[in-house]
Amino acid sequence: MRLTPTGDALFYGDNLDVLRNHIEDESVDLIYLDPPFNSNANYNVLFKSPDGKQSQSQIEAFEDTWHWTDAAEAAFDDVMRSGHSDAAEMLRAMRSMLKENDMMAYLAMMAVRLIELHRVLKPTGSLYLHCDPTASHYLKMLLDAVFGVKNYRNEIVWKRTSSHSDVSVGFGSVTDTIFLFNKGSNPLWNKIIMPLSKEHVASKYSLKDANGRHYSTRDLRSPSPRPNLHYVYKGYQPHPNGWSISREKMEQYDKEGRLYFPKEQSGRIRLKLYLDEAQGQPLQNLWDDIPPINSQAAERLGYPTQKPVALLERILKASSNEGDVVLDPFCGCGTTIHAAEKLNRSWIGIDVTHLAIGLIRDRLRDAFPQATFDIYGVPRDLAAARELAANDKHEFQLWALSLINAQPYKGGRKGADGGVDGYIWFQPDGRNHEKAVVSVKGGENVDVKMIRDLIATVDREKAKVGVFVTLTEPTRPMKTEAAAAGFYESPNHGRFPKIQILTIADLFAHQKPHLPWIAPSSKRAKREQGADKQMGLNV
Repeated sequence: MRLTPTGDALFYGDNLDVLRNHIEDESVDLIYLDPPFNSNANYNVLFKSPDGKQSQSQIEAFEDTWHWTDAAEAAFDDVMRSGHSDAAEMLRAMRSMLKENDMMAYLAMMAVRLIELHRVLKPTGSLYLHCDPTASHYLKMLLDAVFGVKNYRNEIVWKRTSSHSDVSVGFGSVTDTIFLFNKGSNPLWNKIIMPLSKEHVASKYSLKDANGRHYSTRDLRSPSPRPNLHYVYKGYQPHPNGWSISREKMEQYDKEGRLYFPKEQSGRIRLKLYLDEAQGQPLQNLWDDIPPINSQAAERLGYPTQKPVALLERILKASSNEGDVVLDPFCGCGTTIHAAEKLNRSWIGIDVTHLAIGLIRDRLRDAFPQATFDIYGVPRDLAAARELAANDKHEFQLWALSLINAQPYKGGRKGADGGVDGYIWFQPDGRNHEKAVVSVKGGENVDVKMIRDLIATVDREKAKVGVFVTLTEPTRPMKTEAAAAGFYESPNHGRFPKIQILTIADLFAHQKPHLPWIAPSSKRAKREQGADKQMGLNV
C-alpha cells in the first residue's frame, strides 16, 4: 500500500523508491525532470560567502559520474523484468552496443525510472525531459520505447547561454533540449500565444488605413479548386482555384472596410489584418527569449544547474491547470516547485540529498511565507535521527547543519576538516561578519575531549563561538568544560556562551544557537507577491 501525499510534498530519498512507495498510478498531471549527466563532472551547491564573492564552500549535491556497479545491473534487471517489452528490448540493444560503461549505467538507471514516471502520469498528462547533448539522443530512444513513438510531440530547443568564444573545433554548444511526450492521444494542452516582436511588426504591418491603423494583408484564394466560389467582385477576378470565402462574406468584409483593393484590376483582393487586433503568434519549439540565470540575476541562488523560473512557468502553463499535480523527481534547488507554487499547482518534489531538501525548504519559506507543505523522509524523531546517523554519517551531518542554517564545510565530505563541519556567519554590528564553527557528532560516544578539541578549533579558526551538535546527551564534564570557556562579548548585543552544546532533541524542540543576527548561508529567494496559502510547515 502506497503512502500518498495529500498536499504539496517534498521527499528526501531515491526517486525510484519514492515513486514506487508513495505515488499512485495515474495521479500526476505533469512531470518535469532534469536528470543529471555530464561526463566527469560534479554538480555543486555554492554557498554565499560573507564578502559576496565566490563562496569558500562548495558542497557536492550529487556526483553524476555514473558507473556500472551492482546498482546499475539491478536497474537493468528491473527493466528486463518490468513487463515493458519495448523498453526492455531498447535497453538490451543499447547495452549490446555500449557495453558496461558509465553511459550505460546512466541509461539503465534512467530507464527504470521512466517506466515508473509513465505509470504515475495521468492519461491526459505530459512529461518534459530536459537534457544536454551528452545523452539526449539515447534518452530520446528510451522515451520512444517507454511512451511510444506516437506520443512524441516536440523537441524544444532552449538557448541556455550566450555564444562561446573558446571553441577550437566544431560549433559552440549554447542550447539544451527538452523532449515533450504525452501519456495518451488526448493530452491537456493550453496554447501559448507570444506577443509579436518589434521586428515582425515593422516588416509585416507597415501599411496604414485612413484612420492611421496599421495592418497587414493576406490573400483570399482557395487552397484547392472551388468551382462554387468562382465569382467576379467589383471587377476583380478570382484566383483559378476560386475565392476562399463566399460572396456574402466578401460583401460583409467590404462593408467593414477589411478588404484591400489593388490599383490594377488585374490584381486580386486581399484581406486586411489589423495590428491592434492581432493576438500574437503561437509559441514554437525554439525558445530563445528566456535568458539563463547569470551571475547578476535576481533569482540566482548559486546552484550551477539552476533553471529560470520563467522556463518552468511556460511549461506549467502549457501542460497543466490550476490545482493540477506537478512532479519533479530530480528537484535540485526547487525551480519547478517554485513555479508550481507561484502558479497555484499542487506539487511533489524528490531529491536524494538532505542538502537540496533544506535549500528548497528555505527557498519556499522566503518566497512564499504562507505556503504549507510536508517533508517526508527526513528524521522527525530521535529514533529516525539515529537511523540516519547509522546509515549515512555524511547525510546526517548535512541534515543536522540544515537545522541550524549552518554552511557545510567546503568539500562537504568527511575527511581532513580540522574539526570543522560547518560555519554560521553572523553580523554583531549589522555590517562586519564573524563566524561560529560547528562540530556535529552522530555517534553514541561523546566525551569532554571533543569539547576541548572544539575550543582549540575556535581559537585556530579565529572564530567567536563554537557550536557542538550531538545526537547523544552530553556528559556533565562536557557541560562543565563548555561553561569554563567563557563568553563572547558582542559590543551591541551583550554576552554569548563561547562554546554552546545543542542536542538533536534540542533542535527538534526548535532551539537554535544563541548568536547575534545570523547572515543567511545561501542566497535567499526573492519573496513572491500574491501568495495566499495559509502559513505553516509540516516536517
